[in-house]
Amino acid sequence: MKHNVYLFLLLILFLGGIYYFFSMNNTKQAPSISTPSPNEKTAVFSGGCFWCVEADFEKLDGVRTVVSGYAGGEEENPEYKQVASGATGHKEVVQVFYDPDVVSYKKLLEYFFAHINPTDAGGQFADRGKQYTSAIFYADDAQKTIAEQVKQELDGSGTYDAPIVTEILPLTTFFPAEEYHQDYYKKNPLRYKYYRGGSGRDVFLKEQKTRESQISLDNGSVYDPSEEFIKPSNKVLQQALTPLQYKVTQKDGTERAFDNAYWDNTVEGIYVDIVSGEPLFSSRDKYRSGTGWPSFTKPIDAEHIEEKSDNKLWMKRTEVRSKDGDNHLGHLFPDGPKEAGGMRYCINSAALKFIPKEKLEEMGYGEYGDDL
Repeated sequence: MKHNVYLFLLLILFLGGIYYFFSMNNTKQAPSISTPSPNEKTAVFSGGCFWCVEADFEKLDGVRTVVSGYAGGEEENPEYKQVASGATGHKEVVQVFYDPDVVSYKKLLEYFFAHINPTDAGGQFADRGKQYTSAIFYADDAQKTIAEQVKQELDGSGTYDAPIVTEILPLTTFFPAEEYHQDYYKKNPLRYKYYRGGSGRDVFLKEQKTRESQISLDNGSVYDPSEEFIKPSNKVLQQALTPLQYKVTQKDGTERAFDNAYWDNTVEGIYVDIVSGEPLFSSRDKYRSGTGWPSFTKPIDAEHIEEKSDNKLWMKRTEVRSKDGDNHLGHLFPDGPKEAGGMRYCINSAALKFIPKEKLEEMGYGEYGDDL
């Protein structure tokens, strides 16, 4: 009896699979149409497989939803098989619904470029053909101008070894893709992860991020907390840092007291990690400890600090390190001002970069200015 039940269940699963296959491939399911609310705007991008581009954009603050679809061709209401074959001239695209008060169109463009290969004229990663090449579809002259500016800046930045070939095209009509393509990464997480993992997209993006971190180290680049920090190689750090900075941050060294950059600095601003740029301490919490090193009563954000036991030099101490940069900063001692909690973060100037108050907004740290 049990044998018959198992056969019946297998038959049901088999027939269900056949139905799913034919329903997905032979009929165009009507997608849920999304329209922008009064305070929203839309942007359209082509970055290869729209499953991946949709998934990436939906992680960005200020984006409400993303719709996968087709644009750039002449045929009305194209279907997936037609577009994928390259017969219609359309590209796989996404339509991003965003709040311009939270995220700007320029930020969307920068985020888009950071999640594709803009130098590939033949497609994107494993997906080849014109239907998968990268493009920005502008809705008006304002979007066109910003897109051209961002593309030009990226092309001249030295971030890539090859020219940026991403097209900037007028948006005529956006056609939503079939319903089963919408939120594919949520509906079919295992299939999505298998596809994305094998496409080469994430491998390329990680390698490019590492290269960018090596190029941009200490070049005045704007801090972006939404982007993952990948620590440069030891060779790059040796070349980019001064011998003292390298000794302190990478070899757990200590600079000389009263002979360093910030021990007596009283200017308003914040102190960030010399390598990662993550915000560490504020002038608001800095005080004269008499030790000859910058001293703070607390970090600007505890999430950017790691405290570890340090038993070197035959004594028990608490080491302070930056979380993202994993750099040695100094030590923590319980002899700070009692009215401020009683702790003293004794930090090496060589591990820090100071951002004055008037530069915070420009350098990506605007949120910390009001607290100074």
